Amino acid sequence: MTDSIACSIIIPVLNEKSTLSAQLASLQYLRKAGHEVIVVDGGSDDGSIEIAAPYVDQLIHSETGRAKQMNKGAVHASHDCFLFLHIDTRLSDTAFTALQTTLNKQASQWGWFDVRLSGQHILYRLIAWFMNKRSRLTGIATGDQAIFVSKIYFEQVGGFPDIPLMEDIALSKKLNKISTPLCLPEVVITSSRRWHKNGILRTIFFMWSLRLRYFLGVNPVVLAKQYNQASK
Repeated sequence: MTDSIACSIIIPVLNEKSTLSAQLASLQYLRKAGHEVIVVDGGSDDGSIEIAAPYVDQLIHSETGRAKQMNKGAVHASHDCFLFLHIDTRLSDTAFTALQTTLNKQASQWGWFDVRLSGQHILYRLIAWFMNKRSRLTGIATGDQAIFVSKIYFEQVGGFPDIPLMEDIALSKKLNKISTPLCLPEVVITSSRRWHKNGILRTIFFMWSLRLRYFLGVNPVVLAKQYNQASK
C-alpha cells in the first residue's frame, strides 16, 4: 500500500430502509475524498435499493447471506483496501483518519476498531469493554468492529468463508495465520438495538452461547437458524 491508498467501503444490506439514509449520508465526505462506497443488497423488498442508489459508487445485487454479499462486493471493489461496514455501525471521522494513517505506514495488513454501543445504559459500556478486550486477547474480531483488510490478504485467504453465520470469526482465524492483526483504539459506534429489543442479559448469554457452540464445532447453518429466529 502507498501514500495514495484509497479504500472500498463494502456494506451488506437486507431490508434496512430505516437506517440506510443516515448511514450512507455520513460517508459522503469519504466519496469526495476519493474513497468508494459499495452497497451489496441481498434481495431487499422494502425500498432499500432506491434509497441507497444516490449515495453509493456501486450498488450490487447478490444472493442473500452476509458472507456472499461481502465477497461479491470485494470482487467489484476498485481499491486495495477493503473496509467491511455493517449498516448499523457508524464510522467516525477519527476512526477513518486513524485507518488512513495506519495504511500509509505499512505495506499490507488487516485489523479492526474498538467498538462502542449506542445508548446510555451502563451495561452497554461494559459489553463494549468486554468485546474490545476479548478481540485484543484472541485476535478475533466481529463484524460490528468494522474489519479492514488489504486486497492482497483478503484474496490470499479466499475471502469470507461461505457460511451463514460467524463468517467474521472464520475470516479472522484465517487471517491470523498469515499476519498479526491491528486493533485501532479509535471507536466505531454500533447500534444497541439488538440488546434493547431482546433484553441485555438475554442477548449477552445468547450470543456467548452461539460463539461457544461454533468453537465446539456446531454447524453454522444450525446456529444461523437459531439466530434468525431470535432476531424476529
